[in-house]
Amino acid sequence: MDLILCHTTADFDALGAAVGLRLLLPGSKIVLPGGSHPGVREFLALHRDEYPLIERRSVNPRDIRTLAVVDTQQRDRLGKVAEWFDLPNIKEVIVYDHHLEQKLDIPATKSYISGVGAVTTLIVEQLKQQQISLTPSEATVMALGIHADTGSLTYDLATSRDALALAWLMEQGASLSVVAEYVEPGLSPQLQQLLTLALDNLQTQEIRGYKIAWVTLRTNNFVPGLSTLASELLELTEIDALILVNDIKQDGNNRLSIIGRSRIKNSSLNDIFKILGGGGHAQAASLSLRNADAEAILNEVLEELRAIIPHPPTARDLMSSPVRTILPDTTIEEAHRTLLRYGHSGLSVVDGKKHLVGIISRRDLDIALHHRFPHAPVKGYMTKNLKTITPDTTLPQIESLMVTYDIGRLPVLENERLVGIVTRTDVLRELHQEREASERRNGEGDSGLAEDRVNLPTLGELRSRLAPPLWEFLTKASLQAKQRGWHLYLVGGAVRDLLLANPNEPLLIQDIDMVVDGFHNAADVGAGVELAKALQEIYPNTRLEVHGSFQTAALLWRKDPVLGSMWVDIATARTEFYPYPAANPEVEASSIRQDLYRRDFTINALALRLTPPRPGKLMDFFGGLLDLHAKQIRVLHVNSFIEDPTRIYRAVRFAVRLGFTIECQTEEYIRYAIESGVYDRTTKENHKAPALQTRLKAELKHILQASYWKVALQLLGELGALQCIHPTLKLDDELLRQLRLLERCLHRFDPEQQRFVHWQMRIEAIIAFLKPEYRYLVAKNLQLQDESIRRLQNLASTQEIVLKSLPECQQASQIVKLLRHYDLPVLILIALRSPRKIRQHIWNYATVLANIQPILNGNDLKKLGYKPGPKYKQILDDVLSATLDGEITNKTEAKEFLAKRYPF
Repeated sequence: MDLILCHTTADFDALGAAVGLRLLLPGSKIVLPGGSHPGVREFLALHRDEYPLIERRSVNPRDIRTLAVVDTQQRDRLGKVAEWFDLPNIKEVIVYDHHLEQKLDIPATKSYISGVGAVTTLIVEQLKQQQISLTPSEATVMALGIHADTGSLTYDLATSRDALALAWLMEQGASLSVVAEYVEPGLSPQLQQLLTLALDNLQTQEIRGYKIAWVTLRTNNFVPGLSTLASELLELTEIDALILVNDIKQDGNNRLSIIGRSRIKNSSLNDIFKILGGGGHAQAASLSLRNADAEAILNEVLEELRAIIPHPPTARDLMSSPVRTILPDTTIEEAHRTLLRYGHSGLSVVDGKKHLVGIISRRDLDIALHHRFPHAPVKGYMTKNLKTITPDTTLPQIESLMVTYDIGRLPVLENERLVGIVTRTDVLRELHQEREASERRNGEGDSGLAEDRVNLPTLGELRSRLAPPLWEFLTKASLQAKQRGWHLYLVGGAVRDLLLANPNEPLLIQDIDMVVDGFHNAADVGAGVELAKALQEIYPNTRLEVHGSFQTAALLWRKDPVLGSMWVDIATARTEFYPYPAANPEVEASSIRQDLYRRDFTINALALRLTPPRPGKLMDFFGGLLDLHAKQIRVLHVNSFIEDPTRIYRAVRFAVRLGFTIECQTEEYIRYAIESGVYDRTTKENHKAPALQTRLKAELKHILQASYWKVALQLLGELGALQCIHPTLKLDDELLRQLRLLERCLHRFDPEQQRFVHWQMRIEAIIAFLKPEYRYLVAKNLQLQDESIRRLQNLASTQEIVLKSLPECQQASQIVKLLRHYDLPVLILIALRSPRKIRQHIWNYATVLANIQPILNGNDLKKLGYKPGPKYKQILDDVLSATLDGEITNKTEAKEFLAKRYPF
């Protein structure tokens, strides 16, 4: 017997999913373990005979072979039938659910769990895939399930998959009139009386801009349909969240039925109700308790609800800080240069006491320059009638000020001190992100960011994606930053990898970047060091390193039994400016937005906030999430590759490693930078060009030691990017052939990578492909090891000797005497660039001849009576030569050879 189990108090989604699943499991029966919702009872009163429903008491447990569960993952929601899972005759247990926040505790052999609005949708997708037709009654009850659990596609949890499932059910003949009757059944006379009572006694409170309400209804019996009443209250009163308590007094005992409804984004009622033994969805949850204090439970639920209501964005969250300021007497020309350096659209003007006296925009400066007043002071052109805000001014208030007064930027003052500035772009970006997040939750919009593709994780989901020890470390780091009044962010590659990670495989990321942003709250350039030192006290086994004048700190774990070999960089938020192409950037303290803006690609310019008031918030100012979904590498700045050519190599490395493509415009920027010749000019004009020296070598190392190096090198060749190494270097068929030969050599002579550094051999082979006069300079410029530089410097002369002498060697001994003067890496480089016959000689030498030893050794000579001395070397060389040339093959012949050649 195959059975399909619904949860107790079955709703339409459970029933619809069960009816559909019966078609996927032919011959199965549906069991309702413990009651159903009032609407479901009314529906089944008319339609029960159309579905294969059986009662629990009619089941012989010994006959059960397969159990399928719909709309839950938890045993305790199945009542007494949960005992069936433990029967020895059960062969298979299948679970279908859409509650991602629940934890599976049913012993499932198969599970189908996905974040859609209704579990029925999952069943419909399989029916559609298998091309199984439905009867109108089957299609109707399944449509009811999706309508009921998604609020007819109006709840935030609804997705495009639910809409497609409904459309297919309509094609199968679902009755919309029946759906309308049971989705909106109206209120019974008893519920109408309770609605009036609830409206009279409803209590409300405004929290962070959201209106929450609660009411307690006392009855003598259980009232069916209270969930409908709660939804009606939510609509009539236009509140954002409601907690409805039904306190039932019966036979001296009391029973509580608590229903929650919410329209507050980024908050979950399920998280609250689950703690007390209930559950549901983020927007709808319920709870039943016996002999509990109604007032105490209500207060507990309300306290938890107030705590999870999100803080609205404030100026402190939106503003850029520190603010670039100038004095009133600064010239128009100087101010314009400052704007160019930092990429701002305006500057704040302060007096000698640092008090704000005006703002001057790029447009103001352009007009002054147009009228040829470059040396005029900015005080004659700045705006003096200013509107200002505080760090706690909310986003709606900021938006209202900008719209009312047509202001493009608002200075942020705290105790009359200028601590930041909010621009119109900041506001538009935040509003766009909120709208985009809402569309993602609803499965709407044309962004293509479906929830089941690139997730925007909640704090709870973030925690589940990280290995517990790493989450514990981030929590402790967040607490240390919070105590100092700073914001702390996880940034860059760690965030990217989290968003791409499999939620079921927790990550222990070994390379982590964190940024402290709190310049407006006394975080100076040493904040990263201060935070690192505080964490080192908590983790005393770490090593602390401080890098550079900007005081970036790093914490290093070495083979830690819990955290492995983890590297954590901690820096204060900063901005940067390149004085010339390929230089090291000049850096200054700044805000998290400016810090992310200085990064290379959008997918690496993501940050996750770790500190309150909005921990877990993704900071995506440049569309990185969209590019993650599109699987593309997109650069942040037009001149990015001009300023730093290593970004070309990073673009290729990320593209190949992640399986992404380089976005078309980004590829054009790469080709333009290479074709412009800027790198060649930079090398000639500047003694130091780190991006073409140490940093380029580091990127080459990353690529050439990776498993995907061949694909990456091919892409670099297609882009012409090898010209960053030298203007004449191109990846043609001959270079590819030589690299393939090199791999054969490395595989033959050093398969365990113990004799050679393979990535260095690859880069030497690439440099050796250049004309001899360029090799030394390129190797020195890339700061290769001295041994590599000498090898490349002498390669041409060595190769000339070998190519000239080797064909003249008629015997094996002559080959050995010629080639044994050179180490194997030199011979490999020569072989790569030589004709086949020369390669064969070198290969034979390296694989065979070099391994042949003299038949006699020094001890043998001593026993034969030869006195030890310098002559031993000559004797042994002659024995070896005779051995190599086949003149002697054993010790007897060797002794005879010595007797003739070296008689006593």
